[in-house]
Amino acid sequence: MSEPLLLAFAVLGLLLGATVLTALLSLSAGLKRFAHLPLVVACGASAVLAMILVGRVQAGGSAPRFVSDPLTWFAAGKLTVNLTLAVDPLAAVMLATVTFVATWIAIFSSGYMRDDHGGPDRGYVRYFAVMSLFVFSMCGLVLANNFLLLVGFWEGVGVCSYLLVGYYYDKPAAAAAARKAFLVTRLGDTGFLLGIFLLWRLGGWHTDLTALFDHIQKHPPDTASLTAACLLVFCGAVGKSAQFPLYVWLPDAMEGPTPVSALIHAATMVTAGVYLVARCAPVFALVPDAQAVVAWAGGITALLAAVIALTQTDLKRVLAYSTVSQLGYMFLALGTLGAISPVFAVTAALFHLFTHAFFKALLFLASGSVMHAMGGVIDMRRFGGLRRVMPVTHLTFLCGAAALAGIPLLSGFWSKDAILEALKLGGESAHPYAGAFHVLLLVGLFTAGLTAFYTFRAYFLTFWGPTRIPEEAGHHAHESPAVMTGPLLVLAVGALAAGAVAGPLTHWFETFVGRTPSLQQAAAVVGMKAPSHAFDWGLAGVSTLLAVGGVGLAAVMYARGRPAKVPAGLEPVVALSRNKLYVDEVYEAALVKPMAGLAVAARVFDLFLDALSRLLASVPRFLGGLVRPVQNGLVQFYALSMALGAAVLVSFVAFRITR
Repeated sequence: MSEPLLLAFAVLGLLLGATVLTALLSLSAGLKRFAHLPLVVACGASAVLAMILVGRVQAGGSAPRFVSDPLTWFAAGKLTVNLTLAVDPLAAVMLATVTFVATWIAIFSSGYMRDDHGGPDRGYVRYFAVMSLFVFSMCGLVLANNFLLLVGFWEGVGVCSYLLVGYYYDKPAAAAAARKAFLVTRLGDTGFLLGIFLLWRLGGWHTDLTALFDHIQKHPPDTASLTAACLLVFCGAVGKSAQFPLYVWLPDAMEGPTPVSALIHAATMVTAGVYLVARCAPVFALVPDAQAVVAWAGGITALLAAVIALTQTDLKRVLAYSTVSQLGYMFLALGTLGAISPVFAVTAALFHLFTHAFFKALLFLASGSVMHAMGGVIDMRRFGGLRRVMPVTHLTFLCGAAALAGIPLLSGFWSKDAILEALKLGGESAHPYAGAFHVLLLVGLFTAGLTAFYTFRAYFLTFWGPTRIPEEAGHHAHESPAVMTGPLLVLAVGALAAGAVAGPLTHWFETFVGRTPSLQQAAAVVGMKAPSHAFDWGLAGVSTLLAVGGVGLAAVMYARGRPAKVPAGLEPVVALSRNKLYVDEVYEAALVKPMAGLAVAARVFDLFLDALSRLLASVPRFLGGLVRPVQNGLVQFYALSMALGAAVLVSFVAFRITR
């Protein structure tokens, strides 16, 4: 077995071992307080191994791909499912990103969760055991080279997110949020499974990704079937990555512990859908209609979530809608992979995923630091001026906010503008939907301005104005301990510099990820080479003006730390945004209540059938009860009965003869 594969198996082994070891710690009351150590050590060691893995893959040639020997999981007829892992540049980058970010979230969690709801004696072991399994499942998803093995890890991620979002299971809102997340993502997963089986049929009865993609490239199926398969697979991405119309679970998932929110939003779960479409680029490159659906879903989601985020008062919900919006940006880029070079389109999307992992994890952990200091309060209307109380949290949150807003030279600036450039090039191409890319470019630019505004609105409301501390925090609100502020400082460096270092200074990211064989295979299908490293400064200038304008407007309206007064004419629009465009209410009225009514009707019908079957079953028992007295066990009674029977028979025969 090659060294990259050994490193990949070692990463999975460490994380799975951490899960088992953490669970065993629950057997000893004295060891429960050390439940965080297996996760921290496993994630840290996995991050080091993943970075070594990146180096080994980089030295692996022009199109490095390392695939493990197939081990048959199960087989039935033409369906053969193998346990195979594959390591290529795309998987290596994702693995390094997931494990690195998860390491700092795990360290932060050790301080945050110790003081949370009773510390080590209440759910501490359960939390870290499920977190370990969560990271393991995400890494397995990244490395899987078989569709059904990928689905196994995909569902593992879903189950772990359900358990973590519902961590406070005795809190009705948390239990409802976990159930909502599980059920909504199941809708997308239904389409995903159907898409896999359709691709299995179209791909020569293969479920291994490499073999399936090779077969489809050599024997292209009819366009309608392939389009249907891609759209069904995209359903899974829509559910996991919280795209319209299945995005409604992600904001509610904020009911879980804040480090869970950071992990879900930055490195796991929601990035799975983006990775899935990127991995399936050789198939999506063949179907322009599916590309257009991906792009429009991303554009609608980016704009819709940004509009909702403008007026939210819960700091974590602002960041949640921000994640939904930024995921929309990633799908905007993926939607252009048939209009421009798939290498450029996918690397633009993955580069934003890479930079987003740093600044979004930072922002969520900083909000957790605020929540920790404020006694669990996260409503921005109840606190303010915290830069005086929490200087480290304030500085690091500012770094993350500036990166998210796309301030020039920070990480988010480079990755966001790569996506905008992909849309611009898509609009200038000969793609059937080139006109749509022009419209989506305008959507992306407008959303960039909104992003800067709502991000710095949250920043000013939280850290500026007069110092206001809620009663729940007591009179001793202070900066979080070093175990929590340390990860913030590390991630702040990534939010500031990771984009520039991996992007324009070295062009390492696009060069490395662009060597992924599946992306080169997709590029061969489209017949386009990636553009040069030239940066579109004109487009960047426009997006910068919008970002600076959004920050300036937020400063004018909220730098005093108080909500600005809304003009009367805009109040209906503000109310619409504050109420999340009433999407949840529409879903409740149009889907949830009718389905609940149908479930009640089905239950009543089931009870009717059950009662009817019981009634029919009781008829023989009733008839048996009527004749049961005859069988009383007395021989004399049986003899008398026989005599009476014989007399009746003789009388009947005699009567017939006399007639």
